[in-house]
Formats: sequence, C-alpha cells, structure tokens
Amino acid sequence: MGSVLSSEPWRPTPKNNQENLKFVKSYRPRNNEANHLRILIHGPIGAGKSSFINSVDSILRGTVSSRALTDAISGSSFTKHYKTYQMRTDSGSDCSFVFNDIMGFEKEINKGVHVEDVKLVLKGHVREGYEFIPDSPMRESDQYYEPSPALDDRVHVMVSVVPADTLSIMSDQVVRKMREVRLAASDLGVPQLVILTKIDQACPKVQQNVENAYRSKYLKEQVDNFSANLGIPVNCVFLVRNCDTEVNPNDDINALILMALRQMIDFGDDFLNDL
Repeated sequence: MGSVLSSEPWRPTPKNNQENLKFVKSYRPRNNEANHLRILIHGPIGAGKSSFINSVDSILRGTVSSRALTDAISGSSFTKHYKTYQMRTDSGSDCSFVFNDIMGFEKEINKGVHVEDVKLVLKGHVREGYEFIPDSPMRESDQYYEPSPALDDRVHVMVSVVPADTLSIMSDQVVRKMREVRLAASDLGVPQLVILTKIDQACPKVQQNVENAYRSKYLKEQVDNFSANLGIPVNCVFLVRNCDTEVNPNDDINALILMALRQMIDFGDDFLNDL
C-alpha cells in the first residue's frame, strides 16, 4: 500500500459541506412524471455497498444509521434481496432519491448476484423483495417479475462500489461481470459512476487524515487502473470513506460522500429528464 502524497490534490474537494448537503436535501426531479431518482448500488462482495447507503443516511439524518444491514466477517454476500432505501432528512421529510441494494458479485459462476438479474433491475423488471438466486436468474413467470415497469421503477444512475484496499487483486471474473453490466447500462443510456471505498485501509496517509485522499498517489494509480479495466472515465471515479467506524459526524469524511452523491444525482437527473 502506498503512502506518497502529491504536493497538490489531483481533484479539488469542497471546503464547506453545506452547499452540497442543501442540494441533495432539496433535490427534486426536473421530470414532472417522476416521483424520485433511483440509484442502483452494485459491486463485489465486501466492498461496502450497504455501508455507503448507511453513510448517506447518517449524513442526511444527522445521526448514525444502520438501516442497510452489513456483515464484516462473512465470505459471501450478506445482501440477499432486492431492497429500496428511501432517504430522509433530519426533519423527517423524504428525499427525492432512493437507493437500491443488491447481492454482491463473486468470482465463481454460480455464486453472487447473476448478471442477468442486474440487467433486469436496470430495466425496472424486478419488484421489491425479490430474493437473488446465484445460479438461477429471474424468469418472466416469477411473481417478482414486473412486466410493465413504470418510470420510477427503472434505474436512473448506476454506481459501482469497489474496495480500494483490495482493488489490485480483484479477480478477473468479477471485473468481467461488472463490465458486462456496465455495457448493458450503456446500451440503455444509464449513466454510471464508481466509488472507491476503504481508502483509509488502502493508504496510511489517508488513515491519518482523510483530507489526504485526493493527494494520495497510490489512490490515483488505483483510480487510473480501474478506470482502464472497467472502461469508465477517470472523472466518474470518486474516493469515499464510509462512516461505519464513526460515532460522531466527521466533516472531512462527509465531504467526500456528499461530493460523490451530488454527482450521482446530477448524472441521474440529466438521464431522467431526457426520458
């Protein structure tokens, strides 16, 4: 793991979180036919997908959240069902964006979420509560299959969550699955972003001070490499440290999350507005 820092950050970060926080709390879709923006979170097992949802929830509500259950020791995906998380502010009002959490990818063919199921999720064909079966993708005869998805059922922006501390040893099989899903999303016109989690475990300097995230040469190298492997532009890859070890708000950690979240909403709303 590298610990060398650049003299200047390779991407600017906001000095004040209030503008981004106000934006995400007050966001409303420009498309009047949509009730919300749907953000799909996917990636390999153990990447911190559910922890990211909890982190956003904690920032918006101003208190530690654990609505999306996580497991720090399981060697397989802890998330088994298709679930929607409605975000709410500290005043109790609903935000106009939701997250969907799904089973993680694994390198074995018959383990982890099936690629074909993720493709159906993108199109809005999967109903709430569907249980993912790794070796048996959903069929149209399934009771959880939605034959006529509404605008709100579709995914409006897809976010790949990958762990920075093990990114260099991520299996080729998982990368291939993620790339297949990426190509399917691209065919649908769905915008995509990547967030690298566990950046503090990947870089000692970031563990000391999270403000060093965008000065870390090691993390910049990981961003460049994964961008090339997945085929996604570098400016669509963001660094995040989840709030899963925090008991009190941390403005520096929140700044990274809010910057990524705002980009998700901006990308997704552009797509939604064109539908």
